[in-house]
Amino acid sequence: MPAGVSWARYVRLLGASVLAMFAGAQVVHQYYLPDLTIPEIPPKPGELRTELQGYKIREEAAAALQQLKTDKRLD
Repeated sequence: MPAGVSWARYVRLLGASVLAMFAGAQVVHQYYLPDLTIPEIPPKPGELRTELQGYKIREEAAAALQQLKTDKRLD
């Protein structure tokens, strides 16, 4: 075996690393749970939870800035 490791230790380490990989993949899947629902009406761009959240934040900031400009013109 590589680097003078016995077969038993090599198989144990291989098994432990495979189990850790599977457990990590499961944890990531639970943390980033996909939204698999299909809506009746197609959503507008930026409304899906699977899309980048930066798009929605950018749109909200632009709307707030536009509202602020409109309010200043009225004063």
